[in-house]
Amino acid sequence: MKVNKNFNHLVPNYLFADISKKVNDYASKNPHKKLIRLGIGDVTLPLCNEAVKALKSGSEDLSKKETFKGYPDYEGYEFVRQAVSGYYNTFDVEIGIDEIFISDGAKSDTGNIGDIFSPDNTVLVADPVYPVYVDTNIMAGRKIIYIDSNKQNNFSSFPDKNIKADMIYLCSPNNPTGSVCTHSELKAWVDYAIENDAVILYDAAYEAFISDDSPRSIFAVDGARQCAIEFCSLSKTAGFTGTRCGYTVVPKELTRDGENIYKLWYRRQATKFNGVSWPVQCAAAAVLSPEGQKQFKENINYYKENVNIISRMLDDIGVYYTGGINSPYLWLECPNGMGSWDFFDYLLEKANVVGTPGEGFGNNGKGFFRLTGFGNREDTIEAVNRIKKLVSAQ
Repeated sequence: MKVNKNFNHLVPNYLFADISKKVNDYASKNPHKKLIRLGIGDVTLPLCNEAVKALKSGSEDLSKKETFKGYPDYEGYEFVRQAVSGYYNTFDVEIGIDEIFISDGAKSDTGNIGDIFSPDNTVLVADPVYPVYVDTNIMAGRKIIYIDSNKQNNFSSFPDKNIKADMIYLCSPNNPTGSVCTHSELKAWVDYAIENDAVILYDAAYEAFISDDSPRSIFAVDGARQCAIEFCSLSKTAGFTGTRCGYTVVPKELTRDGENIYKLWYRRQATKFNGVSWPVQCAAAAVLSPEGQKQFKENINYYKENVNIISRMLDDIGVYYTGGINSPYLWLECPNGMGSWDFFDYLLEKANVVGTPGEGFGNNGKGFFRLTGFGNREDTIEAVNRIKKLVSAQ
């Protein structure tokens, strides 16, 4: 019997597990101190009323023989896929309901999509990068190429014609940097993918935070249907981090190596995934209704105001940062040349504020730090005052 030795190439712990251990150790030794967490990207506001009503109604359905539901359709119930398709229409993107898969979140699908592609494929990611893209491909034994996303290019990477890749991970708005791809930047990536017979794996988990004319879907770009798969989630859009629901879009015409990608993904899901529960799918459809969208946008605006509060503080103390405008994340340069883990420890011990060290996202994260707007308002204001006082005193 043998195990998958590729796991030996992973860093020992997942980034957020390391952070959690450090924070828990500090909290146990300092129980009287109030910690404010602006690190991990988890939401704090409750589900909107439309979602809660649908969850309750869906749960009641399961208590009656006449309305009981068992296994759902592998691609999700049609009324939910129709709601997703209608949601895309609100930002002028046409997606067929037969191209949508309802899932338990973008993290799962961005990791699992590799099942349908050969381990011989070369993967391209921008550094810094969301760790799931890297770790799942290390597990599969794929070669990974890193391109620079850094201060010099304002944390917006561009395709290099001298690099040949088969699977390309893009995330916009980006996690961790908060940068957003313009239409021309996405078009360059689409052209590159078509030229190289590659597939773009596009993570749009934070698209609902975009408030300008930046693309909210890669399918707003001509040619994307020939080369892209899109993943999205209701976690940050509508507070479903604990409820678990997202969706993946696979264009019906997308083919590679003589195979239809939609059919391969359907076959994979039918084998390894039994779908999202009836109450959760009811809630998903409800939040994508006109009233549901109105309600979850109020939550998003709340988080964006938190981001504005943090960004004004960074402006006041003269710290370089990206993100924030169309993103819940602010990606800042650690003050006074501090390393990212050093700054993590410094903030934790001196200000009792928890952030995310950029080094955990890759080599280009060294010396950078991620803060989020997902806290509550009072804590965000208090954390900002603590950070400002601490850094200004240096």
